[in-house]
Amino acid sequence: MIAILAALATTASAQTFEAPIGPQKPVRAMPTPPPISERPAVEGVIPRGFSNGRNPFQMLNPWAPARYGTWIESTSFDSEIPGKWKGIKLFEIIF
Repeated sequence: MIAILAALATTASAQTFEAPIGPQKPVRAMPTPPPISERPAVEGVIPRGFSNGRNPFQMLNPWAPARYGTWIESTSFDSEIPGKWKGIKLFEIIF
């Protein structure tokens, strides 16, 4: 019993709070660190078809909603001949 009263007395006496007197120094904001490494963006027909629970068969539907994208997003074009397509982008990694 005496040990409990001694423990209560020491914890009660240790709890003091003093309000600061005078003007306070402004708190400086910590700069946000740069990201450790950013993952490159992966685009193309296969990632777009299977991302976010989409239905990959809607990419073949000409009347599919706009959220499935257009054929232009998945086509690689020839830089020397305007309007000439070269192939389909299955996977495209953008750095």
